[in-house]
Amino acid sequence: MPTYTPPVRDTRFVLEHVVGLAQHLNQPGFAAATPEVVDAVLVEGGRFVAEVLFPLNQSGDREGCTRHPDGSVTTPAGFKAAYRQFVESGWATLGNHPDYGGQGMPHVVATAFQEYMISANMAFAMYPGLTHGAIAALTATGSAEQKALYLPRLVSGEWGGTMNLTEPQCGTDLGLIRTRAEPQADGSWAITGTKIFISSGEHDLTDNIIHLVLAKTPGAPDSSKGISLFVVPKVLVNADGSRGARNAVSCGSIEHKMGIHANSTCVMNYDGATGWLVGEEMKGLGAMFVMMNAARLGVGLQGLGVAETAYQNAVAYARERRQGRALTGAKEPAEKADPLFVHADIRRMLMEAKALTEGLRALCLWGALQVDLEQLSVDDGERQLAADLIGLLTPVIKAFGTDMGYRVATDMQQVFGGHGYIAEWGMEQYVRDARIAMIYEGTNGVQAMDLVGRKLAQHGGRPIQAFLALVAAEIGAAKADAATAELAGRLERALDDLQGATLWLMANAVTDPDQAGAAAVPYLRLTGLVALGLMWLRMAGAAARLAAAGEDDAAFLEAKLVTARFYGERLLPETGSLRRQIEGGAAALMALAPEQFLAA
Repeated sequence: MPTYTPPVRDTRFVLEHVVGLAQHLNQPGFAAATPEVVDAVLVEGGRFVAEVLFPLNQSGDREGCTRHPDGSVTTPAGFKAAYRQFVESGWATLGNHPDYGGQGMPHVVATAFQEYMISANMAFAMYPGLTHGAIAALTATGSAEQKALYLPRLVSGEWGGTMNLTEPQCGTDLGLIRTRAEPQADGSWAITGTKIFISSGEHDLTDNIIHLVLAKTPGAPDSSKGISLFVVPKVLVNADGSRGARNAVSCGSIEHKMGIHANSTCVMNYDGATGWLVGEEMKGLGAMFVMMNAARLGVGLQGLGVAETAYQNAVAYARERRQGRALTGAKEPAEKADPLFVHADIRRMLMEAKALTEGLRALCLWGALQVDLEQLSVDDGERQLAADLIGLLTPVIKAFGTDMGYRVATDMQQVFGGHGYIAEWGMEQYVRDARIAMIYEGTNGVQAMDLVGRKLAQHGGRPIQAFLALVAAEIGAAKADAATAELAGRLERALDDLQGATLWLMANAVTDPDQAGAAAVPYLRLTGLVALGLMWLRMAGAAARLAAAGEDDAAFLEAKLVTARFYGERLLPETGSLRRQIEGGAAALMALAPEQFLAA
């Protein structure tokens, strides 16, 4: 049976020494995040997910969700009671605005708790996760009446939320949607169409679900420019906030899928359902992007969350499982075999997992701080820089985070050998659950194209230049410190690869768009490696300073320094290969005709 312990010590280290949370306590929106309160959130939140949510992870996966003949859906045994505890304990309100009943905690602190939830039970975490996305979209674009009607109950967790984009004939290309919205005399709209792959689309955890639905109005252009966004409650809401009649929206079926079985991924049918326009007509895609960007950062966090749990269990297994002898001679001669930890290849996988998960934790939390600063900073320059950085890095956090999360999950399954393939050990579930994160909320290939095709040129290249300058400045400072000079030199070479690849794209992709398409995925991975390198440079510097000051957690700090060295020696060199892939161009990649791909 798998186990999970929330990595509170590491989260504290990142918040204090990489994110620098305490430096922002004097800014609006950060006052609640005192060290004492943040520590209580981490400890008590970790205890809640470990004791309440994690025990339901395997059983929920085995049982899955059940759709009944009337279209209703029940979640696995224990989920409804766990959700009630989640709401009653106040975890639903943690990062939401006090105007609507939230606790007003910064997004970066809520993100730390969300990581723990995902690690404990990814499928469960998706239910409130989708609600947070709906809250973000309504907060940004809803009318005053819509905010007053829906947000308090969404924030409290009394109601759930979803996003409805995908249809059978279209996924990423939303201009192909066929769902229609017809205006009604009372100012509402009648929504008709079918949506698929709708996470948390129908369930029994809340007594209402507020769907945000993309549809086209009469006369709208047959493209993405003609899309509007509508709020469509499962149960209609009266003016006083009470529930009214059942709306004409139903779950047609539950998707049979590879993983996240305990989350109800639904086909949703809208049969003239009553909805209300959110924001302006034919401006729905921009409104939905608010929700999508929040979701993409959340999906990147899923890569980290699943990787962390898989890693913890692989470490425990490698310490206990005995197999063979060390190449340098028996380490425990009194036993019939040595533990797996003596084998270099086992250590390779575990060290890569440690370097990637701890690096991703730092990147996700630092990214969450940029979301806070973009919204809350009173300094125009700081707010713009934060917006530039998180805009540039959102596709990187989503795609690189989930690529590496899946890599870690499969490697940790490999540590278990044959037992990793057997359900009772839990590792095969982590592999299955991790795989979807590379697909939904825009596949990782789409994220790479977003980075290369949109984000690099945005604002005249200001975001990428800001990121490159930030990394270069921190390298310059770190090279002056003996404790970080070697890692800084390795990161400098990786940064040179990123700068060279960026210049190559600028010179070649404008005249030949296929060059951008061919380079997109390796370019995103290159950017991800440099971003994690920046996080490890910060962590190494902090660990060295604390060790020199006599910090009593010597083993933790030594592990940080060794892992930083490992990242620099073993993972950062991949940037050179990625740059050469990019500069190899698109000619061979695009040369074959489709019929040449099969030799038969």
